[in-house]
Amino acid sequence: MLKVEIDSFSYSKKTILNNIHFTLKPGEHLSVLGESGCGKSTLLHLVYGLLHLENGTILYNEKKLLGPTKTLIPGEPFMKLVAQEFNIMPFTTVAENLGSHLSRLDEEKDEKRIDDLLEVVEMKAFKNTLVKNLSGGQKQRVALAKALANEPEILLLDEPFSNIDVFRKNKLQRKIFNYLKEKDISCITATHDSEEALAFSDHILMLKNGTEELFGTPEFIYKNVSTEYQAGFFGEANLLPKNLFWREENSEKTIVFPHQLIISKEKTALKVTVKKSYFKGSFYLIEADFEEKTVFFNNKFSLKNGEIFYLKILEDD
Repeated sequence: MLKVEIDSFSYSKKTILNNIHFTLKPGEHLSVLGESGCGKSTLLHLVYGLLHLENGTILYNEKKLLGPTKTLIPGEPFMKLVAQEFNIMPFTTVAENLGSHLSRLDEEKDEKRIDDLLEVVEMKAFKNTLVKNLSGGQKQRVALAKALANEPEILLLDEPFSNIDVFRKNKLQRKIFNYLKEKDISCITATHDSEEALAFSDHILMLKNGTEELFGTPEFIYKNVSTEYQAGFFGEANLLPKNLFWREENSEKTIVFPHQLIISKEKTALKVTVKKSYFKGSFYLIEADFEEKTVFFNNKFSLKNGEIFYLKILEDD
């Protein structure tokens, strides 16, 4: 089990991470969700052992990981880090890149291992292609396969699908994360992709300015967002007074997602004027005005600009 206890970490005088504590069991997947510059990559580098942690401890199976000041070669041997700068050799083939992490004592076994990994990242057709001739997304997939070559116990992924086309990314995510589950490989992913975090994580750690904002299961995180920052990771969100929907004496506000609002046949306190309709495939996202504040809600059909509607909240959502 990995146990991370970071009281604080700073570059020079600037604090990057503060009060970060979590544990990760074998085979579990933790997504670190946050905006750019919030400390996601720094967290991965600390766990891997590329940075020295003075105020805190990182334990694996109750053994303290010492970091770069106590080891000749930084980085723990049972972990692999796929950073945003790919650790791949451009002037060798895809197969040679993967083979560099194998023993080469049994060529037949190694060849099968390379083929299996290339199947996972859907790169078999490029097995003998020089890496320098690949696209950015293809290089990213090679880096993923290379990190898995020796089946690490913990895999650290820093924005691992950022260069991969959307049409391929969804399928690749399923294959990679299912593979990690099958092999009981723990995984920490730094991402700003909330759909990825919700779909594939066991736990989500949401960061804001290097500090824990929320921690829990994907279901817990999604159902307990309470600020615009938190809700912003999950698409357009509305911060509205509770007394628009329930009998509240104060003006306390609540987060309401677009799918939670529907058009009401009766008059309600939420009277909106349509500004624009955005086609989303199976529905339209409607942008509307409510007392000079923008409100978003979903609707099956496009609505005319200037039309007036009353909205209510789905009580059973």
